[in-house]
Amino acid sequence: MIKGLKISTVWVLDQDRAKEFYTQKLGLEVRSDITMGEGGIRWLTVGAENQPDVDLTLMVPGPPAMDPESAEMVRKLVAKGVLGAGALTTDDIHGDYKKLKDRGVEFLQEPQERPYGIEAVFRDDSGNWFSFTQAREGDLDLSKDWAC
Repeated sequence: MIKGLKISTVWVLDQDRAKEFYTQKLGLEVRSDITMGEGGIRWLTVGAENQPDVDLTLMVPGPPAMDPESAEMVRKLVAKGVLGAGALTTDDIHGDYKKLKDRGVEFLQEPQERPYGIEAVFRDDSGNWFSFTQAREGDLDLSKDWAC
């Protein structure tokens, strides 16, 4: 049976730029950076130091995962900024928001109270957006708005 999530793909437009963004700006660590076979795909994964069992694979759309037409469509959607890549968590949303903003991370939304905690939203260097959340302890606070 399924035991959990190990790897999730984030489609990026340039792996070198993405590697720099995810490590230098977000502070994630490189888990692997290899080319599979001569002329093969580049397998680039990053993750949070304190979560060694979950990796983000930073992949450029294209073969062998998809045909050229599909790859072009995905690249356009990523560049347009319409793809959400997930939720990253913190236990200090205000302090980490400031650190990331000072490192040049583009935030679409500053920290806001939500029923589930405090959430900010940022884009990576390719256009993907992420929820950046400090979870609320206890039950949902339904007096807070769900979205901006």
